[in-house]
Amino acid sequence: MSDPKSEALKMMPYGFYVITSKTDDDENAMVLNWITQASYEPQLIALGLQKTSHSYGLIEKGKVFGVNIFKQADADIVKGFTKGRAKNPDKMKDASYTHAPETGVPVIEGAAAYLECKVVGKLETGGDHDIILGEVVGAGVNKPGDAGETLNLPDLGWNYAG
Repeated sequence: MSDPKSEALKMMPYGFYVITSKTDDDENAMVLNWITQASYEPQLIALGLQKTSHSYGLIEKGKVFGVNIFKQADADIVKGFTKGRAKNPDKMKDASYTHAPETGVPVIEGAAAYLECKVVGKLETGGDHDIILGEVVGAGVNKPGDAGETLNLPDLGWNYAG
C-alpha cells in the first residue's frame, strides 16, 4: 500500500549540492538536497541536516558551512561525496578543493558556484534532521548559468523524500 504523503513529497524537486564544513582540525564534504533561501535581507540559507552526519557536528562546532552548486554536466564530481565519512574516511584527502576567503570552508573544484555561510540559528525539529540557518557572507561564481542547468536529484534518477 502506498503512502500519499510520501508520494507527494517525492514529487517535489530538490537540487543536489555538496555542503562543506570545517573546524580548526577537521574538514568534510557531503551531499545534501534539503536546502532553500530563507530570507532576502539578510540573505539566509536554511538546510535540513541529518543529526547523525559527521558534518552536523562540524557545523555545530565550527559555525560555518559552504554550499557548492554544480551544473548537471558535473554530476560525476558530486558522486564522489555521496558516501558518509564512516564509509569513506579519506574522501577529503582525495578531493580537489581550495578554501573560501571569508570562512575558510572547502570549495570543491569544478563547482559552478559556491556560497559561504555563518550559522545564525538552529531549529531542533525533534526528528532525524534539524534546520540550520546560515547567513550568506561570501560567494563565488566559476561557471555562470541559470537554475535550469543546476544539478538536481531527478537528473540522477534519485530521490530523498517521503
